[in-house]
Amino acid sequence: MAPTQWMALLAVMIGGAAIAIQAPINGRLGAHVGDPVLAAAISFGVGFLVLAALALARGVVAEGLAGAGGVPWWAWTGGAFGAIFVWASVWSVSSLGVVTLVAALIFGQLTAALILDAVGAFGLTVREISWTRLLAIGFVAVGLVLSRL
Repeated sequence: MAPTQWMALLAVMIGGAAIAIQAPINGRLGAHVGDPVLAAAISFGVGFLVLAALALARGVVAEGLAGAGGVPWWAWTGGAFGAIFVWASVWSVSSLGVVTLVAALIFGQLTAALILDAVGAFGLTVREISWTRLLAIGFVAVGLVLSRL
């Protein structure tokens, strides 16, 4: 694997760890504010402030916003999908626990990813559904079941 691929893998693994850490933190926030939707909104607000500060520090805001007009309509929906994830995590982490929550998250991600790859959604390169990819998803499904025993 090329060094850039190793760096990408490391970044994604750190992102995965952040998801696991984020779920119980947001769950506690939800318990204190009394509503998972409000907790998710607060979490997104804090995330927005962090990302906005980073974008400003990098000096990319004006140029990036100038190019935003030509974006396809569906490219604006990513935040809504993120909101679904954060709300679902806040709502379910106390009853599922972090391991089961993350296993279910990964199962859902892999199932959707298989379909997105197969149809080349959103400009992706088409990748066929293979028995090894189905087996990988099956192993995650088994892990999800085992996490509840």
